[in-house]
Amino acid sequence: MCGITGIYAFNEIGRFSSIHLANSLNKLNKRGPDAQNMSLHHYVNLGHARLSIIDLSNAANQPMQDESERYTIVYNGEIFNYKDIKAKLEAVGEAFRTNSDTEVLLKAYIRWGADCLAMTNGFFALAIYDSQTEELFVARDRMGVKPLLVYQDEDKILFASEMKSLLAYNIVKELDYTALFAYLQLNYLPPQTTIFKNVRKLPAGHYMRIKGRDKIEERAFYTIPSPDTPRISVDYNVQKKQLNELLEASVQRRLIADVPLGCFLSGGIDSSVITALASRHTDKLNTFSIGYRDEKFFDETNYAQLVAKKFNTNHTVFSLTNQDLYAELFEMLDYIDEPFADSSALAVYILSKRTRQKVTVALSGDGADELFSGYNKHYGEYMMRKGGWKMNMLSALLPVWKALPKSRQTPFGNKIRQFQRFAEGSRVGEKQRYWQWATFAG
Repeated sequence: MCGITGIYAFNEIGRFSSIHLANSLNKLNKRGPDAQNMSLHHYVNLGHARLSIIDLSNAANQPMQDESERYTIVYNGEIFNYKDIKAKLEAVGEAFRTNSDTEVLLKAYIRWGADCLAMTNGFFALAIYDSQTEELFVARDRMGVKPLLVYQDEDKILFASEMKSLLAYNIVKELDYTALFAYLQLNYLPPQTTIFKNVRKLPAGHYMRIKGRDKIEERAFYTIPSPDTPRISVDYNVQKKQLNELLEASVQRRLIADVPLGCFLSGGIDSSVITALASRHTDKLNTFSIGYRDEKFFDETNYAQLVAKKFNTNHTVFSLTNQDLYAELFEMLDYIDEPFADSSALAVYILSKRTRQKVTVALSGDGADELFSGYNKHYGEYMMRKGGWKMNMLSALLPVWKALPKSRQTPFGNKIRQFQRFAEGSRVGEKQRYWQWATFAG
C-alpha cells in the first residue's frame, strides 16, 4: 500500500514544522511496514513508508533519487504498464539500477515532465522534488484511488496519505460543518472535502507545481468526459465484447507482483467476475471470504463457495462470531481518519487483517456497484422510471408501509422498510429522490 508525507516550507517559520516529519512518517507505519525513510532538504522534506510489492530489494526503497541526485521521488501506488514505459526510456538511452516501477516513474518525469502522467496505467499519489529549481511536483491518479491530503497556510504546504499523518504536524483542527452535513446525508465525505476546514484532498486527475507561496499551480491532467459529450452509437454485442476485454486486461495487469497475491470473494457479481478472470491467469488462485456465524441473514458465504468451486480456487472462509466483530471494532475505528458510515468497513478491515497472514496483495471489486448500478437505489430509480401499476400501488400504500414494523434484521421487516423508502421517493423529483435514498436514515 505504502504511504507518503512531506512539507514545502515558504519561510523559516514553515520550516520549523519539519521537526514533525518523523512523527508524521511513523503514523504511516501500517501502510508501509517494510521500510521507512526520509529525504531532507532545506525547505522541502519528504518521507516514505514502503510496502514492498515490485522489486523487493533495498535498492527500490524510497525516497529514491536519480543518478545526479537532483530529483527525489516519494510515491504510493502501482504503475501496471511500467515495463512498456521502461522500454521507451531504454530506447532513448536511459539505464536503470532497479526493477521497480518507482524508478521508471521518476525517469519518465525527468524526461517528459507532467506529460508522463498521461502515459501511465495505474494508480498513484506522488511527489517529486527538483533540488535545482526548488520545485515540488505533486500528483494524484485519474480516479483518485490513492489518497492525498493537502494542508496550506501562509508558511507552508503539507501533504500526506492519511489524515493522522497530516495531523502529526500539529496543524489547526477546525470542523467543517458543511462537510459534516454532507456526511450525515451520504454516509461518506464527498471528493476533495475533508472533515476539517483547512484540509482538502487533491482532486483526482490533478497535479500541483509548488515553487513558493506565490508560485503554486494546480491543473487537471485527466477529466471524465462530460455527459453532454456526443456518444458514438456502437452495436451492443460489440460493446459487450469490448467490456469483457477491458475487464480481463484490467485484472491481468493487477496480477503483477513479486509477493503472494489473492482475491476477496464475497459471492457478489463484482468479486465473482474478478475471481473468474484472475483464475485464468493464476494457478490455484487464493480467495478469501468473511462469514457471519451468528447472523445467518447477512451470511453470503454459500455464494462465495459456489464461485470458488466453479473456478477451482484455494478458498478460505473466515467465519466470525459477533464477539469477533466487537473485538476488532475499536481498533478499526482508531484507524478510520474521518467519519465513514459504511458498516461493511468493519468486515473488510477484519478480512484484510486476516488475509494479510497469507498474501500481501488482494484484488477486490470496489466501485462496480456505482459503475453498473448495482445498489438498491439504482434499481429503485429504474423501476420508478419504468412505472406500471405495481409501482403506482407501492407508492399509494405509503401510509400502510409507515404503519407496519420495519427492521434490517429480518427479510419481512427489511422489505417493508424498502417499500416505505421507495414510496417516499416517488413523491419527489429525481435529484431529491437520490439524495433521499442515499442517506442512512430509515
